[in-house]
Amino acid sequence: MADNTTKKIRIRQVKSSIGTRREHREVLKSLGLRRIRHEVEREDTPAVRGMVAKVGYLLEIVEG
Repeated sequence: MADNTTKKIRIRQVKSSIGTRREHREVLKSLGLRRIRHEVEREDTPAVRGMVAKVGYLLEIVEG
């Protein structure tokens, strides 16, 4: 049986990446975010949490 107990987080981009550092734009791209109000669902791993922390001023975590 597949292990479906992995925790997920929903991430929404709330600010534009225009004018941000290149590294921050690359982090958004690696998370799969493309535009404002775009939402993605990712596994809650330390790597993903680190990326979210790096560009947290552009994102919000969606509850639900």
